[in-house]
Amino acid sequence: MIDDVDRAHLRRCVELAGAALDAGDEPFGSVLVDREGQVRFEDHNRVAAGDATQHPEFAIARWSTAHLRPEERAAATVYTSGEHCPMCAAAHAWVGLGRVVYATSSAQLSGWLRELGVPPAPVRPLPIREVAPGVVVEGPVEELAQEVRELHRRHRRR
Repeated sequence: MIDDVDRAHLRRCVELAGAALDAGDEPFGSVLVDREGQVRFEDHNRVAAGDATQHPEFAIARWSTAHLRPEERAAATVYTSGEHCPMCAAAHAWVGLGRVVYATSSAQLSGWLRELGVPPAPVRPLPIREVAPGVVVEGPVEELAQEVRELHRRHRRR
């Protein structure tokens, strides 16, 4: 169940997504929080330079293997402005990270991008549960949907 602490971390993810947009990148942001509630790592999309693998969720997976023991990874929560893509969902599962909480779903994003006339991505937008069925997943959080949608609209209108 998503609570006020989760909502606060998701709001930070949306702020990071806005920072990505301000930096000329796609608006996605993510935060890694440990069992004690401490933010351990945060990042935003960095794909504008041409490397389409520079997603914040993938960065969290890489960072976590260098800085957290397996049991710490399993107890952590990844918050993100948008549901993990299949690449990031697989990385999340492979490194043994815990729960995922997202503000908006891949289905929501796909619908918004279709409305904006954006061609489909080269990878099918599968839900996290289809890629990593053992991961606990919660979302979307409807109260953040319009704000995230507006970030994507602004990005695509540039």
